[in-house]
Amino acid sequence: MRASASVGAKKCEGWSLFGPCLSRPAWRAGTCLVPEDSWWAMAAMEAGPVPATAPEDAARDASEAAGVGPEAPPVPAGNRLSLHLHPGGCRRLLRLYAQQAPQLLEVDFLQLSGHEDPQLLEAALAQLPWSLPRLRSLVLKGGQRRDALGACLQGSLTTLPASLSGLAHLAHLDLSFNSLETLPACVPQMCGLDALLLSRNCLSELPAALGALPTLTFLAVTHNHLRMLPPALGALSSLQRLDLSGNLLEALPPEIGDLGSLAELNLASNRLQSLPSSLAGLRALRLFILHSNLLASVPASLARLPLLTRLDLRDNQLRDVPPELLDAPFVRLQGNPLGRPPPDPPSPPGTPVVPEMPRLLLTSDLDSFAVTPQGCSVTLACGVRLQFPAGATAAPVTIRYRLWLPEPRLVPLGPHDALLSGVLELQPHGLAFQQEVGLWLLFVSPRARRCREVVVRMLSDNSWSDLETHLEETPKRLWAHCQVLHFSWFLVVSRPVSDACLVPPEGTLLCSSGHAGVRVTFPAGATEEPRHVRMQVVRVGSRELPALLGEPEAASSPLLCLSQSGPSSFLRPVTIQLPLPPGITGLSLDRARLHLLHRAAPAATWDDITAQVALELTHLYARFQVTNFSWYWLWYTTKTCVGSLARKAWERLRLYRVNLIALQRRRDPEQVLLQCLPRNKVDATLRRLLERYRGPEPSDTVEMFEGEKFFAAFERGIDIDADRPDCVEGRLCFVFYSHLKNLKEVYVTTALDRRTRAVRGQVSFYRGEVPEVVPEEAEAARQKRGPAALWMATLPIKLPRLQGCEGPTREPGLSLAPLNLGDAETGFLTQSNLLNVAGRLGPDWPAVALHLGLPYRELQRIRHEFRDDLDGQIRHMLFSWAERQAGQPGAVERLVQALEQSDRRDVAEEVRAVLELGRRKYQEGIRHTSLAPGNLTSPDRLPSPSPEPAQA
Repeated sequence: MRASASVGAKKCEGWSLFGPCLSRPAWRAGTCLVPEDSWWAMAAMEAGPVPATAPEDAARDASEAAGVGPEAPPVPAGNRLSLHLHPGGCRRLLRLYAQQAPQLLEVDFLQLSGHEDPQLLEAALAQLPWSLPRLRSLVLKGGQRRDALGACLQGSLTTLPASLSGLAHLAHLDLSFNSLETLPACVPQMCGLDALLLSRNCLSELPAALGALPTLTFLAVTHNHLRMLPPALGALSSLQRLDLSGNLLEALPPEIGDLGSLAELNLASNRLQSLPSSLAGLRALRLFILHSNLLASVPASLARLPLLTRLDLRDNQLRDVPPELLDAPFVRLQGNPLGRPPPDPPSPPGTPVVPEMPRLLLTSDLDSFAVTPQGCSVTLACGVRLQFPAGATAAPVTIRYRLWLPEPRLVPLGPHDALLSGVLELQPHGLAFQQEVGLWLLFVSPRARRCREVVVRMLSDNSWSDLETHLEETPKRLWAHCQVLHFSWFLVVSRPVSDACLVPPEGTLLCSSGHAGVRVTFPAGATEEPRHVRMQVVRVGSRELPALLGEPEAASSPLLCLSQSGPSSFLRPVTIQLPLPPGITGLSLDRARLHLLHRAAPAATWDDITAQVALELTHLYARFQVTNFSWYWLWYTTKTCVGSLARKAWERLRLYRVNLIALQRRRDPEQVLLQCLPRNKVDATLRRLLERYRGPEPSDTVEMFEGEKFFAAFERGIDIDADRPDCVEGRLCFVFYSHLKNLKEVYVTTALDRRTRAVRGQVSFYRGEVPEVVPEEAEAARQKRGPAALWMATLPIKLPRLQGCEGPTREPGLSLAPLNLGDAETGFLTQSNLLNVAGRLGPDWPAVALHLGLPYRELQRIRHEFRDDLDGQIRHMLFSWAERQAGQPGAVERLVQALEQSDRRDVAEEVRAVLELGRRKYQEGIRHTSLAPGNLTSPDRLPSPSPEPAQA
């Protein structure tokens, strides 16, 4: 039996420490199964039926309690039984037990949810050894359920029945995302176990008996509470990949150097201060990850490991490293205090020692980290930085984060605000810190800075507020820094300069810091209780109003917005001073042409209140008194009914003039780039893109509001190649933010025959909701302009005629053979998805390649072979890697992690959205096939779900 298990282990290679989808089974029908001597199962059959035991009685009682009736049980698809997607998965399994379904004898993969009822789960697991005698892979993961804030919940599994030690063929056991505090005693007795996954549990130690697993090649115990490792771990002579990241390890046992077969070792995000010299015995080690620890020194012998290709020592406390490691190309040392002087000498005895604050660098797919009362400095994969001072928390706390794509429901913007960043969510929301936590958010540079300021906006008590923000600038990055006492949603916006003050009963004066001529005077007695008042001044271009009114002499003052807390009106009139419109003085103006406009917050119209107030004019200013705050604007024009004109002028101030482009990649016309660009950036962008793309001239200039939705619809025989999360009924959804990239690349297809003629289609852009039927000929309607028109632009798209029957010709050296990475259960990435990923990488592709495991020598070869073609370099790297990974488990997850480790989390998030869409389709498919009651179709005739996913 041991020889058979070893053969199976060799056939099931492909477990990856840094890129596996750990929830995916490594054994599936027809791929990893090998002929075996199933003497245990044969002996059981020869001995006749197994007599009823206590576990069987418990299962029968549980089945009756669950109300299992005479209906037909669910039937497994082939040799796989996935019951974690349906409520009551254990009940379904117990029904199969009760009816002694013959298909169970062939099942080699079983997945149940860790959120099942504990009694039913125990009863179902107790019968596995004799009900599923050929079982090779058992997945009992939690994490399928989420709390109100969207965080994954851990399963309720705390132990396993002792009878599971009788699973003679079991080679893969996944107990991740559960509530295990100790390792079940039956696990070390599973002598044929090849892979053991225990991540995200509550384990504080590993038993010494774990070293008795002779065939174990993969062990993952990430995100637990391990403080030490048993010396018996060194007895795992077959272990090839060990992941212990995200624990509390402070030291390693010397016996870890006895793991002679170990190829990948991940000890990131622990508390290691030193390494044992016995690590020199890991002669097979290729990847060694030690970032985000407290290492003050590393042994020089690590440089002499013959197969080592990557040593990650980032974000430690290394002030000096051996010369052999300092010059090695495979060593990463960023984030260490190299060359800095040592800390101050130790204090006299009795003086408390203040430990140096640990630093964490989250460069993988981790969405959480632990913070202790000691404090820490954290850099998230998206570039956001946090600093928790010592004493910020009284007990260890797990912090979770998520970066949301901006959309109107998540982005609160004022009429003249502009979004500069994505939306960051930090959890837990209700936790109050005992000291302020520092937060640094990355943002893009605002185009206009005069009389504007950049602030961090936070959601607090169901309302958004702006925090006191300090800006920090480096040659390549901009950070907005603020201090917070609790976590919520955060974003960075550019707004008109805001001035605020507290108005006491004695009165005060509020002046604008952006425009010295704007001021508000509060007399004594204007309020009984102190109230907060805020003022914003919006500058108006000198050409805006004359162009709108068609009157060269028309002019206006800055736009003033006043708001307050407390009662809606003041007890005594408040005096407001506005500068006269430019070019107008109090000695020469015609009072009949001067208009004071007022806009109340709930209303959508502007009112002329000149006749209702007493305007006091000086040489440069106009003063008036009010008791209620709102918007105020001073106009100088010959027009009489200026209310409706003011509304149009105010809308024009908030509009951005943009152009829409649609370009096709020169080498692959089926790949289309759609982008919405500010008018002043179109020429520079086209000069940069036209080396790789070609297409029609940009659209005419259109005007859009910040945060406005618009759609792109392909017409006249052209469709999007695959489903996307942002695609509704074949139309791509965009949200326009003036400072962010409004860009998407899609892969298009056509149902027409391209072997006979080219396909001349088009892509049209629409505002708001897209009409149900897009008219083929509506030239008159398409000439409409302005924000009220749905149609904005139409640009031609041409798919050339195919040469021959083999599809479009590809250039030599570029591998574009059809590829499918992943599987139906976890989601596919197709060739079109990979093309889009390649198109987004740009100059970041070498970092992604190194994180995918490509050797540096191969990168140099690709650079030389495609030295004048950046696209060729990227595609060749990605597709050659994908061809080698085809059919291998964990390939898609390795790609996602490589993107995140290369600071391309934007592309990684899109790929995850594609996979999630594919998983949903797969789940819908199996509901109608493998688990349909009474479905006795043979496995080879069961319909398989479509592998085509959404496009990244």
